Amino acid sequence: MSEATAISTAADYVKAPLLYKGKVREMYDLGDHFLMVTTDRISAFDYVLSPAVPDKGNVLNQVSKFWFEQTAKLMPNHVVHAELEKLPAGLVTNGDVMKHRFMVTKKAQRIDIECVVRGYITGGGWRQYQKTGEINGIKLPEGMRKNEKFPQPLFTPAAKNDVGHDEDISFERMEQLVGKELAAELRDKSLMLYEFAHRFCAERGIILADTKFEFGLIDGQVILIDEIFTPDSSRFWAKENYALDIEIEGMDKEPVRTYLANSGWDKNSEPDPLPASVVEETSRRYRDILRRLTGG
Repeated sequence: MSEATAISTAADYVKAPLLYKGKVREMYDLGDHFLMVTTDRISAFDYVLSPAVPDKGNVLNQVSKFWFEQTAKLMPNHVVHAELEKLPAGLVTNGDVMKHRFMVTKKAQRIDIECVVRGYITGGGWRQYQKTGEINGIKLPEGMRKNEKFPQPLFTPAAKNDVGHDEDISFERMEQLVGKELAAELRDKSLMLYEFAHRFCAERGIILADTKFEFGLIDGQVILIDEIFTPDSSRFWAKENYALDIEIEGMDKEPVRTYLANSGWDKNSEPDPLPASVVEETSRRYRDILRRLTGG
């Protein structure tokens, strides 16, 4: 599956109007649908880093495709297809580059809430708890330990910002933003999807510690959009590495975060290019999570 070079943009390979360029994904207009392309760009601390990571886009797209198929019976999603042969003639100029990194999707109205589910107290949730004893306004028991599993997963939403960090909010604030009925539906669907994927991962020696979803509306119906249960949207731990009170190495871009944290970078200026060894190890980890989840 490896390519000689990583793909930083799909613009050279797609003959359609570019509507949106995010940190990783690009959206092209196909009229009735979008062409969503996942590049090999990698970001950390709100910066897109260089160089891009070979196969990262392939892995993210294939993992998302896999999970959208697994959860299709639980709730609808935006995927129309991800088959090269079904694309209009001449839309892509290099099928070998594009075949694993795109989806044709429905055009939905995005709901501007990031729906976060936490099964374990770690990461940003742990940092909130240490300061306030709460996560997103939810009061938690005293004496919890880092990486401890919650008795029940927590739904901790964030208001989406296209520029800068998303803003952690309480469920009550979410109700004010989108309405009580929609807020309850998004919470319940998010928790249901997390529970399904947590069980699925556990059977494969993986702990799904937390994840985030994006939802959209088509004719008033809520559907899943963007990505789902990927190494960029979720925190995966190998079951054999699980322990309390430590920093558990994630099955994702952890080598990049570790390198940046120890590099002396001030996080306020353009970082230097990543070393080849960090890029190679990150690429290996993305391929590994695809293999462990899907057998591919």
